[in-house]
Amino acid sequence: MRSWLIVGILIVFGIGIATSVRGDAWKEQSGKGRWWHGDYREDYWDGPCQVKTESKRGEFKREIKCKDGVGARWHGEWKKEYRDGPCRVKLEAKHDEFKEEVKCE
Repeated sequence: MRSWLIVGILIVFGIGIATSVRGDAWKEQSGKGRWWHGDYREDYWDGPCQVKTESKRGEFKREIKCKDGVGARWHGEWKKEYRDGPCRVKLEAKHDEFKEEVKCE
């Protein structure tokens, strides 16, 4: 029984080291995400919701559409705009749609 415990601890420790060495795939040494540096587009489904992500240099957009609002993680209809460092962030939520737009100088 004790040997299984030691093996389990070694496995968890090894995974922790491997994860920290690998680092965050979306970050670079500068601390800015990859979307900042070039063109990127991805369309996928997250449960019942369709997600579209698009970025260009200095600009990022994400749009989430959930048919009839099923699976939506936001509630109500609202808009929000704010600055995050050199970036302007716009959020807009509707019953079945969520939009996020980030533009950086």
